[in-house]
Amino acid sequence: MASLDPVLDKDGVRLTVDEAIATVTLTNPAKRNAQSPAMWRTLAQAGRSLPGSVRVVVLRGEGKSFSAGLDRQMFTPEGIEGEPSFIDLARGDDAELDAAIAEFQEGFTWWRQSDIVSIAAVQGHAIGAGFQLALACDLRVVADDVQFAMRETSLGLVPDLTGTHPLVSLVGYARALEICATGRFVLAEEAVSTGLANLAVPLDQLDATVNDLAAALLAAPRDAVVETKALLRGAQDRTYDAQRAAERQSQARRLRDLAGLGD
Repeated sequence: MASLDPVLDKDGVRLTVDEAIATVTLTNPAKRNAQSPAMWRTLAQAGRSLPGSVRVVVLRGEGKSFSAGLDRQMFTPEGIEGEPSFIDLARGDDAELDAAIAEFQEGFTWWRQSDIVSIAAVQGHAIGAGFQLALACDLRVVADDVQFAMRETSLGLVPDLTGTHPLVSLVGYARALEICATGRFVLAEEAVSTGLANLAVPLDQLDATVNDLAAALLAAPRDAVVETKALLRGAQDRTYDAQRAAERQSQARRLRDLAGLGD
């Protein structure tokens, strides 16, 4: 996919599209794909730039690490040139601070929309914002050298880039609290056994495994996958009986569509 002309290529993010598969690549391996507000804005732009043909989005990072978290310059008094520092953000009123963080989060929200399935291919370090970006995706395939860690609490902060909901959903409250509060590493075997990762493979098989998974996802009819994803995504917030009703409604739409009687 690297030979394709990028749809987007800036701020450490490159988007390429090959028919039904889009690839978002973090492209700053020299800094272990450290993240900045500019990167988050470009990730949000990547989501808005997806053509309607895309069904699967693969997220990957160049180099030895998927993403080692926030660019450390953000923690300095001067911050990153052209961006508000943490001190600047803290000086804003409640509405300004809330709006700033909401904008940061936009790069992490679109990965779970119903019309695509997103796969994070994760190797090496996925720390803090890197961990949360992997959690933003529907599925995670990890290399056997993966090291997840949520270091925000250790820095006096909280994970605020949409990572807490999927983390609790995947591993449960108690383990999520322990992972976040201690900042410890979660390695490949634990990631798979707790449901944090779908599968772990040797590093040299990561790309091929993700490609195979993407192909398998494309084998089913698109509308059935879209309906199924929406059904599963909503299951946590519904009662058993409400989920039964949602299943019936989804299946009615599928049956009518297959019979040529859909809207």
